Parts: sequence; structure tokens; C-alpha cells
Amino acid sequence: MLARLGNIFRVPDLRNKVLFTLAMIGLYQLGANVPVPGVSWTQVQTLQSKAGASGALGFLNLFSGGALTKIAVFGLGIMPYITASIVMQLLQTVVPKLTQWREEGSTGEKKITQTTRYLTIVLALLQSTGLVYAFHGHDSAFLGFNIDLMVKGFNVWMGLFMVLILTAGTVVVMWLSELVTQRGIGQGMSILIFSSVVSGLPSGGRAIWNTGGPLKFFILLAVSLGLLVVIVRVDQGQRRIPVTYARRVVGRKIVQGQSNYLPFKVNHSGVIPIIFASSLLYIPILLSNIVPWTWFQNFVNHSLQPTSLFYIVIDFMMIFAFCFFWINVSFEPHQVADTLRKQGGFIPGIRPGIPTERYLAKLTNRITFVGGSFLASVAVVPSIFMYLWSIQRFPYYGTTLLIAVGVALQTMQQIDSQLMMRNYEGFMK
Repeated sequence: MLARLGNIFRVPDLRNKVLFTLAMIGLYQLGANVPVPGVSWTQVQTLQSKAGASGALGFLNLFSGGALTKIAVFGLGIMPYITASIVMQLLQTVVPKLTQWREEGSTGEKKITQTTRYLTIVLALLQSTGLVYAFHGHDSAFLGFNIDLMVKGFNVWMGLFMVLILTAGTVVVMWLSELVTQRGIGQGMSILIFSSVVSGLPSGGRAIWNTGGPLKFFILLAVSLGLLVVIVRVDQGQRRIPVTYARRVVGRKIVQGQSNYLPFKVNHSGVIPIIFASSLLYIPILLSNIVPWTWFQNFVNHSLQPTSLFYIVIDFMMIFAFCFFWINVSFEPHQVADTLRKQGGFIPGIRPGIPTERYLAKLTNRITFVGGSFLASVAVVPSIFMYLWSIQRFPYYGTTLLIAVGVALQTMQQIDSQLMMRNYEGFMK
């Protein structure tokens, strides 16, 4: 590991990419700590002290690295871009025009990327408007309490100016993520999320120490280290399906059939089901501020808190269900089976065509059952301990571990591949 890190700085091209990525992360962290004009810093400190007990705010604050509760320039973080990317990927299986673009190759990908950017700007405008409204003391359901973060003399024009800054900050974050993808190391969106969640680890650990004491802190730390090992093992795990290609005639020569395999990751969906589940569980919190039913408001206040047993059980079931939903949306057995048939490939013991499609569908369901169980368990295990210990702060430790480990492994794999490519070039020379 240390030898590989040392080799990074021996290769000029790779060293420049790593330094560029670190510079972009530093710029992102700077924007995540510069507050928007018109915000009262005293009230912001009060909000930060209470944010850990608010489920919806705490989850969104996790992906912004604490920038949301600081009402920073990059307060919305990368979430509008993530949401737009997920929506576009889902629509590609429904909207014929998007399906046509996807099949056009690089030209279609450019059109999809441009549409994703426009959708990100629209989402950023809507979210920033809602945040300014909520932080002006109008939405207790989102925050869990009423608080006005604005300075005295706040008016509509100042609110529009804040919306403009937050939207522009989101556009800059989107630009930074694309720069990291093009000129840096790793996938830009994942790298920025990684920097956000990792930057919140010290404050989260301190909150658990202050609330639960040293013993509970070290127990939760030991559990997290155990989950870390499991996450690494499962995230690297994959099922390889052997594929054999028939002999074919090329000119006057007979090319012998080759063997290959189809890799199926155990955790195919990553943390996307966790985002979906948390977003749906946030809807009743919004409705409780609109629906005048007392029993419903009491139910939301007592049962839909991130550290309540009911919330943990529902969260586990929804994450597990969304794993199946995501694999059905992102993976098409019919398309894979048809591609294999056209290329002259087949799975040993399985006939091409519809039998291969059924086999792949059954196999992905079995793998997703294991992967979904793993993902849901890792997401809720730390919350179970916090429920038992009545700790109300930092309830998304499992999600943080999944994101941090997944992005770190993905980035190290990309670095290894580039180091191996440099070694091959040196051998050829």
C-alpha cells in the first residue's frame, strides 16, 4: 500500500492528476465554509448544535460536509447533481428519446450530460428557494424546530440574492466534479461526496463522545471497524459467469472460440438505495407540517426519527426493496442475452436467447438478495446501537462508511490500473 502511494509521486502525469484532485477538494471545502451574505452567524451556530437530531436536515447535511447548516456558498453540495443524474438514468428506460440518445454512443452521451446539467440547475433553484424559505423560520417539519437564520432587515431581494448564490454554488460544484473526472483521479462526483462525508467524521465522533461517553464511543468505533472489513470484502466481491464464444471464420482462417466471463458485483447499487429510502421517509415529515391531523403529527414526531426502532425497521426494508428496484432498472437481461447471441457467445449449459435471459434474471435476483441484505444491515447497525443507547446525534454512520470505503477502493483501483499501464509502457520501451 505504502509502495503504491510512493509510486504515485514518481510518475509525473499521475502526480499532477493527484495534486489537481487535491486542489479541487480544497477549493470545494473552502466554498463549503464561506457563508452566504445575509445570514446571522449566531443563529447558524444554534442550528449546528441542533442539526444532529433532525433526520432530514442531518441526512442532507451529511452529503454537504456540514455546509448546509452553515448556509455556505456550496450549501447544496453535490446533491442536486446526484439527483439529476439518477433521474436521467431512470428516464432512459422510459422516455424513447433518451433511450435513442443512449444508443447513439458518445454523441448521445453528450446530449444526456447536457440535459443533466440543465436539470441540475432547475433542481438547485427549487431547493435553494425552499431552503431560504425554511431557514427564515417557516418550516419546522424540515428542521424539527423553528429558527430564523437571517439578519435583521431581510427582504425579498436579499432572499433572491441568496437563492442566486446557492444556485451558482451548485453549478460551480458540478463544474468541479466534471473537472476532477476529466483531469484528476477517480470519478469527480464520488470524490466530492467522499470529501464531504469524511470531513464530518471528527465532529460526529465528538458528538457521540459527548452524548454517550468514552465507553460507548469505543464500542461503536470497534463495530465500525468490523463493518469496515466486511464492506471491503463484500464491495470487492463479484460473481463471474463464464462465457464461451463459438469458432468463426475470418477470411481464410478459422479463429478458435475464446472464453471470458460476465462480472456481477454483489453490491451493484452502491448507496443509491439508501438515498432513495431516506428521501421517501422524508415525505411524511413534510406532510406533517401540512396535514392538520394531530395523531399523524404525533406519529411522525415519535416514530419517524432516525434513531427510533420503527424508522430503523422501515429503513431496512425500503433499502432492501430499492436494491431490487435499481438492479431491474439499470440491468437488462434481455439486452445482455441479445448481445451475447449476436457476438456468438453463450453461457455453458444454457441455450442462447430466452433461456439465457431467464438465467441472468434469476442470477441477478439471487445476488441482489445477498447484496441488499448486506447494504441494509450496514446502514442500520450503527443506528440500532444509537437507539439502544438513546443517542440522538450523527445517525448515518453506516452510510458514511459505505461511501468512504466504496470511493476509496474505486480510486485506488484506478490508480493501480494507471501504474500498471506505466509499467507496461516501460517494459515495451
